[in-house]
Amino acid sequence: MTEFAIVLTTMPDDDRADELARALIVERLAACVNVHGPMISTYRWKETVEHAAERQLVIKTTRDRLAALEVRLRELHPYELPELIIIPVDGGSDAYLRWLRQETQRGGIDES
Repeated sequence: MTEFAIVLTTMPDDDRADELARALIVERLAACVNVHGPMISTYRWKETVEHAAERQLVIKTTRDRLAALEVRLRELHPYELPELIIIPVDGGSDAYLRWLRQETQRGGIDES
């Protein structure tokens, strides 16, 4: 299992996307959150095809922080069934991954 992960989710608007991104960074559950959009999502929900404007969040974190990140995402998310997709990171710039690890440490100190 890899140490790092990217988490994908969507939010309905800029304000809620910014609120979630800021909370994850302040609480050190993520090192970086990119907010993309607006975009249009098309999906089936309760037997109806829906089209909705959303913001895509790309969340960079560590495996150690995933459980707490998921709890916090569910607390702050307005959707009944929020998107939560986890993509393992198999590699990357050593310097960037060190920074990512450091920024998600509870005290902000890389202890490895």
